[in-house]
Amino acid sequence: MRYFITDDDPAIRAMLAELIEDEDLGEVVGEANDGALLDADTLNLKKVDILMIDLLMPIRDGIETMRLISPDFNGKVIMISQVESKGLIGEAYSLGIEYFILKPINRLEVINIIQKVKERIMLQQSIEDIQKSLNVLAGNTGIKREPFYKEKSIGTTGQILLSDLGMVGEVGSKDLLEILEFLDEQEKGGSFEYPFPPLKDIFLHIARRRLGPEATAGDLQKEVKASEQRIRRAILQALNHLASLGLTDYSNPKFETYASRFFDFTEVRKKMMELESEETSPNPSRIHTKKFIQVLYLEAKQLMG
Repeated sequence: MRYFITDDDPAIRAMLAELIEDEDLGEVVGEANDGALLDADTLNLKKVDILMIDLLMPIRDGIETMRLISPDFNGKVIMISQVESKGLIGEAYSLGIEYFILKPINRLEVINIIQKVKERIMLQQSIEDIQKSLNVLAGNTGIKREPFYKEKSIGTTGQILLSDLGMVGEVGSKDLLEILEFLDEQEKGGSFEYPFPPLKDIFLHIARRRLGPEATAGDLQKEVKASEQRIRRAILQALNHLASLGLTDYSNPKFETYASRFFDFTEVRKKMMELESEETSPNPSRIHTKKFIQVLYLEAKQLMG
């Protein structure tokens, strides 16, 4: 992996560079002391995989820099700051950063976060390789294809999110990916119902796609119910996964990023207490399927850039 570090504190830059080198995490290919010295062309020319950038800098801060480079920068971004403002952190995430590291820097936290970002990059590269192999098998070798990060596939970004949520092995993850693709098609076709289509309509459309035009009303209803159950089990797995992460490390980046976005936090806390006590609660976890799908769709669209 190739890194570029931007921070107005030379001690921080030196610390991060040394950590990356000592832990054999990759190569630091450049540094800057202000966002004003950054542009997407330079980062892409240096083939930067991960940009580590400070939030507050004297001339151009991390937020403004992200606004300028995010449309064209091909790598991932980790932001660093002493500021704990939820508003600024939320804005940073909305601009596409992967994780937020608070100062003073904790060595183990930085290593953990870098490893997570590396895993995401490697997953994207694996999917790209699969896509290339499929093109060769299909005889499409003469067609010029843009690099993976230009394809902006909601199926790919959805797969990344499902991986982060610990759901990839669940049968219902396939249903969720089909729903994401359907919603993306609806929005691109101008038939998307705002603020969000009724859940029953979404499931019915997916069932019709699977079973074909000859399916009876009874067959469609059975498939809708089966799909709902598969998705519910997958969402429960995501809840378990996030609760496990929070129980192990409350400051885990994935826990902080996803737990309160995808679930009511009271449910997450209840699940954490269940796992801690190793006793099943008499009251089953409340799953809001529509909220989960809404958030998954919006997050996947955001990852597409």
